[in-house]
Amino acid sequence: MSHTDNNRLVRLSLLALTLLTMMSGCSNTFNYAHAPNEQDAAPTVSRNWAAIPDALPRVEPAAEYGNPKKYTVFGKSYQPLLNSEGFKEQGIGSWYGTKFHGRLTSSREPYDMYAMTAAHKTLPLPTYVEVTNLDNGKKIIVKVNDRGPFHDNRIIDLSYAAAMKIGYGDKGTGRVEIRAIDPRRPTAHRDKAPVSAPIAATPSTTVIVGLARPDTGISVIPFSSPINRTPMPAPSPILAATKTAAPMYLQVGAFSSRINAENLRSSISEMSSEVPVLISQISNDQAAAYRVRVGPLSGHQEAEKITALLVMIGINNPRVVFD
Repeated sequence: MSHTDNNRLVRLSLLALTLLTMMSGCSNTFNYAHAPNEQDAAPTVSRNWAAIPDALPRVEPAAEYGNPKKYTVFGKSYQPLLNSEGFKEQGIGSWYGTKFHGRLTSSREPYDMYAMTAAHKTLPLPTYVEVTNLDNGKKIIVKVNDRGPFHDNRIIDLSYAAAMKIGYGDKGTGRVEIRAIDPRRPTAHRDKAPVSAPIAATPSTTVIVGLARPDTGISVIPFSSPINRTPMPAPSPILAATKTAAPMYLQVGAFSSRINAENLRSSISEMSSEVPVLISQISNDQAAAYRVRVGPLSGHQEAEKITALLVMIGINNPRVVFD
């Protein structure tokens, strides 16, 4: 990271601290103190991570626990999928370790940080997924048997062993793509990978936000955004893993109206001149849409700093994308 990027991160950190202090003095509607991996740690004993075999996809019944129609964590609601057919997602992956080792997962299987497992917010339990590290091209297969990570911009929590095997355990997070595997045809996802199409922009209600793990027992009143927001486009098709990583952005909204997109960009720009905001137009057979993105960003650390700032001013669910 360059000296300029470091200076920008310092200024963003100070701004986040200032906004958090102001909000704590005037409102109790949001709490950012309970982040995942708080006091979590890596095991003290190392292993030959590359030698740990991937999870072996097999047909299993749906877990008796962990598959409700809907659940809420820190004021934010999630709806688990009925099936994982064709599922693909890009974003930031993280890991969890000693803090949860030996405790029951959402499916009631004991968590083993040395096994090839993972947590996801909405995939059916269990689901087998192939995880690709977009920075080094490494691939692994894990069994999703838990819920999480409940942290902005993180799409999957790998076991510590899985994170080490794929190559980001030492860093804490990494750019990943996940693809669901049909255990009846475990290589079908490689033979014909689906390509995601943009979602047409339509009016939607505001989205609430929150952070926690289900086992914390902590709840928070949601902080809602007054901005009329539309669904965000689906992730871009996977880019070939190369030494030069694709630029990282935070997508914060998609609108059918250019005016609404400009209003959102102005709101973010007023917050800080350190946050670059772009508007790009996309089209399909039905209508045009305007995406609002923050970036390009220097890395995961800057993405999380800016996410905190955006949430504080009511812009919920900014999503990491790569272009």
